Amino acid sequence: MTIRVMLVDDQVLLRTGFRMVLAAQPDMEVVAEAGDGVEAIQELRTTPVDVVLMDVRMPKLDGVEATRRICSEPDAPRVLILTTFDLDEYAFSGLKAGASGFMLKDVPPGELLAAIRAVHSGDAVVAPSTTRRLLDRFAPLLPSTGKEPQHKELERLTEREREVMILVAQGLSNGEIAARLVLSEATVKTHVGRILTKLGLRDRVQVVVLAYETGLVRAGGGRG
Repeated sequence: MTIRVMLVDDQVLLRTGFRMVLAAQPDMEVVAEAGDGVEAIQELRTTPVDVVLMDVRMPKLDGVEATRRICSEPDAPRVLILTTFDLDEYAFSGLKAGASGFMLKDVPPGELLAAIRAVHSGDAVVAPSTTRRLLDRFAPLLPSTGKEPQHKELERLTEREREVMILVAQGLSNGEIAARLVLSEATVKTHVGRILTKLGLRDRVQVVVLAYETGLVRAGGGRG
């Protein structure tokens, strides 16, 4: 299956470089390009896209707001945010807007290609620990929820699923969670899948964001 990619960046030279890298891959095709968020949204109305590589700092409409609008649509493509600096506040905003992950613009080509494939397959390409560092830094921007988690959907989770969600938010991989809870990795994967379904989330990144927003996990990785 060919992965249909859209490049969204106001720097033509950068888009050209990415296009050359992707064109050399037998399983990828650049089907659209845009120089800003407005143009990207317009292109998506007529062009089927699987993965959007989204810059954040662009004229007319920045990548964060474009991501929010794109991800709010049914059957939306996956969005991979491209940032200039690690732990950029734009990356944090992009994750909250619905992006499946973020990468630095100077990432080695192999890592970028792996990220696109991971996003296309439904995985998040930001390690939960990296997401946690982002949230720890920008936790003051999150709404205050008091001492108890306030998200009604959390009530749908079983006690075990709640445990798994907390550990995901604390940056543990499925294997690490399995070891911590004395479960098989397959069982943990099943729990994570049920958490995503019950809470209407797209991937693990959004699990981490929601855990912080509701107070289930607090800045520093502790339980709420």
